[in-house]
Amino acid sequence: MLTKLITRLDFKNYQFVLALAFAIEEINKNPDFLSNWTLGFDVYDDQYRAWSMLKNPFIWLFGKYEIPNYTCMRDSRSIAVLTGPQGLTSDKIGTLLGLYKFPQITFGPFSHVLSDYHKFPALYQMAPKDTSIATAMVSLLLHFSWNWVGLLNLQDENDSWILAELKEEMAKSRVCVAYEQLISIQSISHVLEAMAVYNEINKSSANVFIIHGDNGKLIELIVCIEQLLIKGRVCIMNSQWDFTMKRKYFMLGSLHVPLIFLHHHEDVSGFTEFVKTVNPSKYPEDIFLARIWFLSFNCSDIESDCVTWDNCVHEASLDCLPGHVLDMTMSGHSYDIYNAVYAVAQALHEMLLHQTEVQIMRNRKRTPLSPTQLLHFLKNIQFHNSVGQQVILDEKRKLEPEYDILNIWNFPEGLELEVKVGKFSPYALHGNQLSLSEDMVEWAIGTTETPHSVCSETCGPGFRKSPQEEKATCCFDCTPCPQNAIANGTDMDQCVKCADHQYANTQRNKCLMRTASFLAFGDPLGMALACMALCFSMLTAAVLGIFAKHQDSAIVKANNRTLSYILLISLIFCFLCSLLFIGRPNTVTCRLQHITFGIVFTVAVSTVLAKTVTVVLAFKATSPGRRIRWLLVSGAPNFIIPICTLIQVTLCGFWLGTSPPFVDTDTYSEHGHIIILCNKGSLTAFYCVLGYLGSLALASFTVAFLARNLPDTFNEAKFLTFSMLLFCSVWLTFLPVYHSAKGKVMVVVEVFSILASGAGLLGCIFAPKCYNVLLMSNRNSLRDFRDKKPTRRN
Repeated sequence: MLTKLITRLDFKNYQFVLALAFAIEEINKNPDFLSNWTLGFDVYDDQYRAWSMLKNPFIWLFGKYEIPNYTCMRDSRSIAVLTGPQGLTSDKIGTLLGLYKFPQITFGPFSHVLSDYHKFPALYQMAPKDTSIATAMVSLLLHFSWNWVGLLNLQDENDSWILAELKEEMAKSRVCVAYEQLISIQSISHVLEAMAVYNEINKSSANVFIIHGDNGKLIELIVCIEQLLIKGRVCIMNSQWDFTMKRKYFMLGSLHVPLIFLHHHEDVSGFTEFVKTVNPSKYPEDIFLARIWFLSFNCSDIESDCVTWDNCVHEASLDCLPGHVLDMTMSGHSYDIYNAVYAVAQALHEMLLHQTEVQIMRNRKRTPLSPTQLLHFLKNIQFHNSVGQQVILDEKRKLEPEYDILNIWNFPEGLELEVKVGKFSPYALHGNQLSLSEDMVEWAIGTTETPHSVCSETCGPGFRKSPQEEKATCCFDCTPCPQNAIANGTDMDQCVKCADHQYANTQRNKCLMRTASFLAFGDPLGMALACMALCFSMLTAAVLGIFAKHQDSAIVKANNRTLSYILLISLIFCFLCSLLFIGRPNTVTCRLQHITFGIVFTVAVSTVLAKTVTVVLAFKATSPGRRIRWLLVSGAPNFIIPICTLIQVTLCGFWLGTSPPFVDTDTYSEHGHIIILCNKGSLTAFYCVLGYLGSLALASFTVAFLARNLPDTFNEAKFLTFSMLLFCSVWLTFLPVYHSAKGKVMVVVEVFSILASGAGLLGCIFAPKCYNVLLMSNRNSLRDFRDKKPTRRN
């Protein structure tokens, strides 16, 4: 049985012939395989011209007369044909072979065009569909953190679907296309097309570009890129480099770094030893082998017409040839040929067994083997080859391929060694599909570090990405995170806000726990204010004691002793209520703070108002029988205190009933602290209480101011005027300062205002009286006052 091999013969492709011969010899030596049958093969050199490409198939289909649909070569016809690796060859020949259902197996790259069953019903592709090539390439980009990549693709139907999948996979992984250059097959060698590629690559900041396409179609483009001296770029491709085409350009050194994805396959044992034994004496009918021998081993000086090989280099062998001329290890395409031969033999074996069964059961004569019959068995063929890999011809049942990643070592110059540096397996767990030895990758000459290919530098912790207008998503600016927000990773789209009980550190990359902060008694400021409150309270109590001791003195009696007692007691509570503002706030203290403050200060101010009204009534009631005198005698001014206090208590009750104060936190005023404070609840109620207190103070000040010039030795109107002036000044100053303060400072301002206003009342009203009572005793009796009165008249 004959098998045809149609390919373009050159030194590099001669390995295809060796792989075919090796597989057929293995099969013929196997006694359990195709017993009583021997396989053979013919090799045809492929020509790219249309008629030359179809001439050989016409000859072995219809004989030397080349008459379609007629042949006398029934016993010498081939059973199958292998074509490749160029897709164009398989396409042209496949159209002819499909008409006659003649089995055709291709060993080139997988082509979507050839997978059309209606156009090519007798064609099978050995190469699996590259369903994972896009994922594999993007995994390599992510491994090196390359997110700014150029694309160079051929404008043909076979590459368009891979380009779409590659762009989709890049978008999923946030890898951006820096430029996309589609090159037509017809103009690939055109000078303008080459210059366009050169300009696109060099003007871009991307240091990585991907070339995808059929090896044969990309040969001229690769050579063109080498000639244009594109230095330092990393080239990722899916085709093996043809060193015979670009060898002379390697004299310039490694201009860019190739990383090549090839289908993974195990080494077939015995192939290298077989190649070493091949020579023209063993295969005298192989004209191309003789040509290799003549050109490579100095056999061209043979004088006689009789061909002998004694004048060649002693112990000449194909393994003496350089790797770029003939590789001793089986290539991917040769591996496909090896499997294709075994697939044909396996299908032929099953077909012979089937014919034998039919012959025995139905007692029929053996029918001649026909290619059409073999086609049915090829479709269902499935077996494991000698290295244990499963071989399936049906495209729908084929497994996804694994990929080897190759790098070319060219140091020292001329080495041109393909080195496997990694592998991609779609069957591994996600995240472990790519394995790579970075230390084995040889980058461009003069470069030791891994190339960098990004549109924008990585945004470190504490920064977020801010997209640039009208640019790809990989192009961005790095913006610092706002206050109290962090970014603890790189290239974060958004900053994460810290929780309320946390705060961002200075670098904005970590949330730290806030420490609770409030005006505590242990703080220096809190301790000072608490001491001041206690001191003023004790001082007020001392004044109260002095007044109680000298209650029968003229000064104490003359200034309404009862009102003075009420005022002093209310001032004691005013000073003590400031202690409610110091310490850790809780629900009880928050509700008592401003309620107590409002009520006790209302009592104090209303007492001052009552004292002022009493002074005015005392000087207006000089005529007997007047109503004003009756008001004074009846103690009507004393009703001012309960009435005013009742109004304030009503306001405070409304405040507590509608929206009472509560414990709250402030996370913004002090960095790194969470301030615990009392929220006033209803601001309207708070300002009503404060406003009512202010109106009382203003009324007291007005009445006292009007009575400041009334004559009498014991007249305290001036002192009341100054005390209320100081009181109003303190609280008028309090309002703007309080609203501009934050955190604990607000509490300090409030406590200080309470102490200052209370001290003002105590000092301005009672300091002169205590001075007279304690130091000017001669002025503290009515008798002394009457004795001095005539003297003044005289």
